Amino acid sequence: MTASPASPAASRPMPPALPGFDAITIWLIAVLVMVYVMVVLGGVTRLTQSGLSIVDWNPIMGALPPLSDAAWQDAFIAYKKFPEYQRLNYGMTLAEFQAIYLMEWFHRLWGRLIGIAFALPLAWFALRGQVRGRFAWQLTGLLVLGGLQGLMGWIMVKSGLVDDPRVSPYRLAAHLLLAIVIFLALLWLVLGRTLRPSGAATLARPARALLAFALLTVASGAFVAGLDAGMSYNTFPLMDGMLVPEGLLLLEPAWRNFFENVATVQFDHRVLAIALVAGVCWFAVHAAGSGLQGRALAATMSVLVMALVQMTLGIATLIMVVPVPLGALHQAGAITLLGLLAWCVFESRSPA
Repeated sequence: MTASPASPAASRPMPPALPGFDAITIWLIAVLVMVYVMVVLGGVTRLTQSGLSIVDWNPIMGALPPLSDAAWQDAFIAYKKFPEYQRLNYGMTLAEFQAIYLMEWFHRLWGRLIGIAFALPLAWFALRGQVRGRFAWQLTGLLVLGGLQGLMGWIMVKSGLVDDPRVSPYRLAAHLLLAIVIFLALLWLVLGRTLRPSGAATLARPARALLAFALLTVASGAFVAGLDAGMSYNTFPLMDGMLVPEGLLLLEPAWRNFFENVATVQFDHRVLAIALVAGVCWFAVHAAGSGLQGRALAATMSVLVMALVQMTLGIATLIMVVPVPLGALHQAGAITLLGLLAWCVFESRSPA
């Protein structure tokens, strides 16, 4: 009697076991949380107008703040030589300067701590042979991106130490998007080490499209922040009493309006955000109707809830003229939404 042929499922090789919550994964999660906090800190630094208070870049010695009255006076004198003090903060007291200086100093210190928290364990795991091959190259690439992010931060700050005491919105957008790339790359590594994808192929195209569209929306928000566009047109849904405000194409050439015109930049961000929420609503209905279950459905519904929360935060931030706590929550919400969309993309992959 001949044996029956093995089924395709039985003959298919089993995928390798997941590392789970081993030391490397816990380390990556810790760095991921630190990067998330860093992005929010960057938003607070921007909202408190603290970013131009430290007028030099000293990666080593700058790790310590001024430690004496004379050192504080020297830092204040240096700040007074630049346009932000001369045009916006003239007459500021030393105590007021110390407040914004310490905010920017802590922001930079947190970036240094992320670098140390990533580089030293990476070297340790590499020496022990626990990081090798493709994974080693991925982590090395992240280390390089982290260094470039610190450099990009200084390039951004330097753009505000000129005649116009405001950082370039283009450089601000680049700085934010590079931080998001680092965050999403770390998240992807953590997901790959802790979860087996659900294989929900029906999510693949819409989740990727929404993730790309969300990145575009966040980039437009960076230009809103860079131009302080949230301080104008503080009504919703109307802008200056109209759905479509006047003056959207005042600048020449026309493309500049989408990056440098306050009305156009805020209008674009509103339209993109509303379109994103509409797309997420469709995505949730599509996922529920396709019979998804388990983590794939949970990821989709989490995106829906977060998108609605983020829209609410955005409207409240605008109407209340960008208070610091709401502005920081809105930035945190953007990163959270991107992370949840990345989770949806992950769940759409094949389990093998």
